[in-house]
Amino acid sequence: MIRTLFRSLEAVHGMIYFAPEADTRYASVGLDRPGGYFASRAAALGPVGAEVVISTFYNFNPAIVRARIPQAWEKVTPQRLLELRLEAADEALRKVLPDDLKEITELAKRAAERSKEMLHGRTLFAAHASLPWPDETHLQLFHAQTLLREFRGDGHLAALLRHNITGIEALVLHVATGDYPADVLRKTRAWSEEQWAATVEDLQQRGLVGEDQLLTEKGRELRQGIEDDTDHMAAPAYDVLSDQEKQRFVELATPLSKAVVDGGLIPGRR
Repeated sequence: MIRTLFRSLEAVHGMIYFAPEADTRYASVGLDRPGGYFASRAAALGPVGAEVVISTFYNFNPAIVRARIPQAWEKVTPQRLLELRLEAADEALRKVLPDDLKEITELAKRAAERSKEMLHGRTLFAAHASLPWPDETHLQLFHAQTLLREFRGDGHLAALLRHNITGIEALVLHVATGDYPADVLRKTRAWSEEQWAATVEDLQQRGLVGEDQLLTEKGRELRQGIEDDTDHMAAPAYDVLSDQEKQRFVELATPLSKAVVDGGLIPGRR
């Protein structure tokens, strides 16, 4: 149920990483797509160095981060990037979301406020938790899901660390489920073909990936353990909601994520 709650509203936040409204604004201050992504998501942390972004973002090739951070802060302040990000979310979501968002926003805000009581061990989440709530209802919904996403994400990193899985290994294991193309994850995270192939070979030697480059039984058990740990650590954010409210959350949120996808804000998800 916890994973269903998160995924039901996921696109309302996830779209900010693909929306042209965001790319246009980041380009206006001299940032390319990767630079806009790293800097806008890290902006809540302040003008941090590359090492902090490498740590908190986890699965990107450090070289692509170092090529853009901290140089981004010479072009634009973190505060201005946060403003641009919210402006982009405003423009994009107005195009696809309905006007009546009060009930789902109240539910999401309650869960997000609950998560703010648990800052320990969640660095990127804690930075976003310090940001003020926007005034507009659709932006409050965006911010609530942003908090829930980073809360879950930091827990996921803890789960990966617990199982001694590196960033690139996590990507290869994801691809090995057969649900996602390798080239997309490899290229967007800037890993070379050689680095990817070496990681596949290492995971094969460890018995986690087969010759067909799909998960073995041992690999499936490992990945399921990571996902279960992630769900377990994300669950406290939603414990403020009753079972009936959780069902209502999913009922209200699912069509909103569909509207975001159908509106073309997340490519390849139609």
